[in-house]
Amino acid sequence: MSLKGIKLGYALTGSFCTFEKAFAALKALLEAGAEVCPIMSFNAAGISSRFGAADEHIKRLEELCGREVIRTIEAAEPIGPKKMFDALVVAPCTSNTLAKLSNGITDTPVTMAVKSHIRNARPVVLAVSTNDALAASAKNIGMLQNYKNYYFVPYRQDNFQGKPNSAVADFEMLLPAVTAALEHKQLQPVLLPPISQ
Repeated sequence: MSLKGIKLGYALTGSFCTFEKAFAALKALLEAGAEVCPIMSFNAAGISSRFGAADEHIKRLEELCGREVIRTIEAAEPIGPKKMFDALVVAPCTSNTLAKLSNGITDTPVTMAVKSHIRNARPVVLAVSTNDALAASAKNIGMLQNYKNYYFVPYRQDNFQGKPNSAVADFEMLLPAVTAALEHKQLQPVLLPPISQ
């Protein structure tokens, strides 16, 4: 799959346990020829965790993409007016971000990026990562799956015995999901079999 000539926004939100998968998926997009602009939510850019220091994540993103990370609402606002991206990826996309997007709340760089981008009827690709996908977040996922121009990376329960409400996107399917979204198609199936326990 070639993304040569395609301009993508790549936004990270605070599901730190999936950052390694998100970075691997980003590399696949870059290797496919995409030009990528990194974006981070306040939490993704500001919180250090056992999965790495915030400044290290920022540096890694900037080195991979060859440009500065968009980390403020003000910097994200011109994305739509300037038609900066052909598609915008949110990977990982937390329950907090899902709730904000489904209810039109714009108070982080990522939600502003999505709001600004989607006004041009261009695709937004979401890679869900949340412990309550089949509980409190289920309604938000359902709403977004019903909204025009939102597309999902196929996802599955990642630990149905220990965390029965949790679901995570298959980050290895992000490249084909983006390719499908650029054609305004949802990659199928959306729901994958759970990971064996």
